[in-house]
Amino acid sequence: MPMYDALYARQSIEKKDSISVESQLEYCRYETHGEACIEYTDKGFSGKDTNRPGFETMMNDIRTGKIKRVIVYKLDRISRSILDFANMMEIFQKYQVEFVSSTEKFDTSTPIGRAMLSICIVFAQLERETIQKRVTDAYYARCRRGFYMGGRIPYGYRLTNTVIDNIRTSMYEEVPEESEQLKLIYSMYTNTDNSLGDIVRYLNEHQIKNLRGANWNTARISEMLRNPVYVQADIDVYQFFQSQGTNIYNPASDFTGYNACYLYKGTVSTSRRQSDLSGKEIVLAPHKGFIPSKTWLACRQRSLNNRQCTKTCKPKNSWLAGKVKCGKCGYALTIRKAETKWERYFVCSQSGSRGGGCTGAGCTVYADVLEKYMLAAIKDRLSEFQKLSCISDTVEKGMPAFPPKNLTPKIRLTQIGEEIEELLSKVSGASGVLMKYIDEKISELDAERKALQEEIVTANGTDTEGRLKQITNHVKIWETLSFEDRQAVVDALIKVIRIADGNIEIIWNI
Repeated sequence: MPMYDALYARQSIEKKDSISVESQLEYCRYETHGEACIEYTDKGFSGKDTNRPGFETMMNDIRTGKIKRVIVYKLDRISRSILDFANMMEIFQKYQVEFVSSTEKFDTSTPIGRAMLSICIVFAQLERETIQKRVTDAYYARCRRGFYMGGRIPYGYRLTNTVIDNIRTSMYEEVPEESEQLKLIYSMYTNTDNSLGDIVRYLNEHQIKNLRGANWNTARISEMLRNPVYVQADIDVYQFFQSQGTNIYNPASDFTGYNACYLYKGTVSTSRRQSDLSGKEIVLAPHKGFIPSKTWLACRQRSLNNRQCTKTCKPKNSWLAGKVKCGKCGYALTIRKAETKWERYFVCSQSGSRGGGCTGAGCTVYADVLEKYMLAAIKDRLSEFQKLSCISDTVEKGMPAFPPKNLTPKIRLTQIGEEIEELLSKVSGASGVLMKYIDEKISELDAERKALQEEIVTANGTDTEGRLKQITNHVKIWETLSFEDRQAVVDALIKVIRIADGNIEIIWNI
């Protein structure tokens, strides 16, 4: 069987400063000195992997013994991956195929050529990864400024032109006919008696058609209910994402209840689960939201609770599920049952996972013990307050405990919490003088926080004493409460519980 030279050329995208496939082949032909050859090309394919039709055809011809030498214009035309290149060279050696780079003068028939080739492939991969990092950074820089980044337009909106920072871009604009359907869906889901399936059946029975021609289904509705692109983002929304470990780009003072939000995967998030918001990024969008924050939060909290506990509420579940987080990695602590006896305990959801995972909370967290501790903590917390903010009937469906009329004190409360955390982070390396300043500053901030809490309580209405009595009575008859009622009290009072090395940190809503 006759053997031929193989000429390989690749071009990912056509640009003015890139060399075309035809020009690459012209350079390669020079190396053949007029001998017979076979040409293989890939247009529109990246060199980051070997999933290229022209390349695969060439490798198959090598395995059948048709090729004696592979010639390319430049090393990075055939591969930009060290692993792929190493595997390719192993096949070349097995079938005694030489490799030549026409412009870099590499020839694997010599030892120095093979050594230089290995060095250059390292730099080829470095260049690819540098470009990839630059593109990613540029993408997220535009995201954080509120630019439209493409993708499917969410139901309820259409695109309209706008200008941000003197740059032309697009933004979402409400479509009234579609937004009315969404408002109905959100309103129905706030009622815990309605499941996603019930909503789909209601829409179909009442011939409420999806205006874009698609069929209503539970997966699509669930996605809509989770999407912050619809919410009128106020300080409650800010605090919700903060409690979930989400990276928030805008300051708390920008969450005024007008703009909606964009949610991005972020540069450090490794979880693909929709329910896991830790490490993801939230950015205020330029468009106006149309779902009130209380309604959106009720639906989002219900979605989170549904993933932590089924409606049957099996005994192994805990009314603290969804609130308890690992103090080391920030991921949720989930309930498990001992194999030898009936005993529930919390473990970090990232403990023992691939890639190293989390070492866990550092101690065994028995569910019965933690529930007893938290019930006592709730009683102590309630005793500190003479009044409690207005808790509407919808609290039992997962609504936030604080919907104040005046958002300014609550925004400042959030800022105070962040300032205290920042000061505490400086304690470990602080000198005596600095420690004195930190103590004084924290005392000032704590006094301001207590004053603001009283102001918020006063501003929330005149019936707060009766409502405080109502929730206090719930705690007094705790053993007779249903599982859902216990979760409702926890949702109203507690943002998150962090546990690490025997220490318990409770972040309260009040």
